[in-house]
Amino acid sequence: QVRLVESGGGLVQAGGSLRLSCTASGNILSINAMGWYRQAPGKQRELVATLTSGGRTDYADSVKGRFTISRDNAKNTVNLQMNSLKPEDTAVYYCNGVIRARWDDNEFDYWGKGTQVTVSS
Repeated sequence: QVRLVESGGGLVQAGGSLRLSCTASGNILSINAMGWYRQAPGKQRELVATLTSGGRTDYADSVKGRFTISRDNAKNTVNLQMNSLKPEDTAVYYCNGVIRARWDDNEFDYWGKGTQVTVSS
């Protein structure tokens, strides 16, 4: 079994900061990319930021310069530092991992349950 557990969401005023963390655990053989997606009410889930095991990052245009993704490969953890938050950043944020479990021949997407981020104006 592979689990991803997020923490760090909450309520913050516009212009403020939050830090999200996600830890993957279980029978993990290897982790390729880890990242964050978000889904606002009535909208589709969208990419926020991803970071591969090789260090390549990808950010949504809407968060570039404000959000920073980082990983601790030894701890199977990915973090998202969110600064200069805006009301439009309000969403449920989901952790994603492209993971190969010990019993699998291939990598699969695993998801956390999500953490709510609310930015008030």
